[in-house]
Amino acid sequence: MPLILNSDMAGTFPPPVMEARRWLAQASFSQDRPLINVSQAAPVAPPPEAMRAAMAETIMHTPQAHLYGPVLGLPELRAEVAGRWSAAYGGNVAPEQVAITSGCNQAFAAAIATIAGKGDEVILPTPWYFNHKMWLDMSGITTVPLRAGDGLIPDAAACAALITPRTKAIVLVTPNNPGGAEYPAETLRAFGELARSRGVTLILDETYRDFDSRSGAPHDLFTDPDWDEVLIQLYSFSKAYRLTGHRVGALTASAARLAQVEKFLDTVTICPNQLGQYAALWGMQNLDEWLAGERDEILDRRAAIEEGFARLPGWKLLGCGAYFAYVEHPFDIASDALAQRLVHDAGVLLLPGTMFTPENDPSGKHQLRIAFANVDRAGIGQLYDRLAPLAFERRKGG
Repeated sequence: MPLILNSDMAGTFPPPVMEARRWLAQASFSQDRPLINVSQAAPVAPPPEAMRAAMAETIMHTPQAHLYGPVLGLPELRAEVAGRWSAAYGGNVAPEQVAITSGCNQAFAAAIATIAGKGDEVILPTPWYFNHKMWLDMSGITTVPLRAGDGLIPDAAACAALITPRTKAIVLVTPNNPGGAEYPAETLRAFGELARSRGVTLILDETYRDFDSRSGAPHDLFTDPDWDEVLIQLYSFSKAYRLTGHRVGALTASAARLAQVEKFLDTVTICPNQLGQYAALWGMQNLDEWLAGERDEILDRRAAIEEGFARLPGWKLLGCGAYFAYVEHPFDIASDALAQRLVHDAGVLLLPGTMFTPENDPSGKHQLRIAFANVDRAGIGQLYDRLAPLAFERRKGG
């Protein structure tokens, strides 16, 4: 009997990070030349020891941490996020406008589920975050690509030309995955005004907000007293506190929208991970100084990427920030094939631009994403040591 499959699910491409890991199956690496893995944007170290101690205390002495909790999350954590966002952005965010989710990917999925359905359209700037594209594909929602401009910054005027009666949302990620770009406040304001004028929702994914190089609020969208009529903001505790395995994210939107989000969350996970929520709350209340140090380290790694890039003649640094460098290579070989060759020829695992662009967009074949959050300054030097000698044939003009 043939396997019965949802056609939208079957037509969705496989998870890119898992596909890249399979390239390692036939590869071998020596002790003096180990694999440099710059493929995934997730901390590989555990949470800080003080947080793990607090989590152990919670396991032993907080019975409710082992039970179902509120679908929209721990009230104390929702209130903490609301207070932090109000102070950080100079606006007014109430606890009832915050939901806690099982990671930021679930926050995106829940938000989209309240906005769009099969046959609707959502605009994604390219290069895009592949899990956003995957969820839209699985949901039967048409992704409309908006090619980013100089510095990988999208343009609101160009976006306006793509809006149709079927458009339900515009999705922005800043600092950007995969491009690293930090969107200027005026860019985000222009998109907010566009969304309001055209009656669509603006989804702003700020997973990497804790590693923005700028001081002060990165935008003023929350200062609009009616922000929740247009804006949905997404956030991840995974990157800030190394809680990747505990799956804790946040979704900030109107209370009316969260009533719909609650239906989605109750059906999928019933409630977010309780231990992860207690850990996130403890982190927000106790780890500001530690997190500032983490930010400083990430910014130093970004500086190392930028300072050393001249060692790669013919390459172009298209964007750099937070966890990512997005680059253009000069070789006459498509990036998906090049990325697989690099595993064997250079001992480097990274992702090709073809995973972040539409199939009919030729730019992806010349681009690569380097996720440097788990590679320190010395490791970045070693990465350049391996990439600099590559001797593939160069494309004309490359």
